Amino acid sequence: MRVINKLVGLVERLYAETEAYIDNPSDAQIWYNRGYANGVVAFLQAQGFADKLEGLSLDAAGLHDNERIMEWQKAYHHGFEMGERESAEVHQGPVIKS
Repeated sequence: MRVINKLVGLVERLYAETEAYIDNPSDAQIWYNRGYANGVVAFLQAQGFADKLEGLSLDAAGLHDNERIMEWQKAYHHGFEMGERESAEVHQGPVIKS
């Protein structure tokens, strides 16, 4: 459970750091970081830890699903994939795919 709490803390920190990401299309790193945070969120929700995210104002699921052309959109999706994958690696438990 300690790892889960650290992942939740990471989401909180990344959300705070990337609050204005939508207004910064020229900054691919901030988009990557927001995607990473949302990948961690997706992992936590898929593993049944959605209750740990209560109180956080999360982005809507699939918010940028149809946006993959521009560099910042690609950075977001790469961040999402890495956040989801690395969360599973750190968790080191059985991954439940929904």
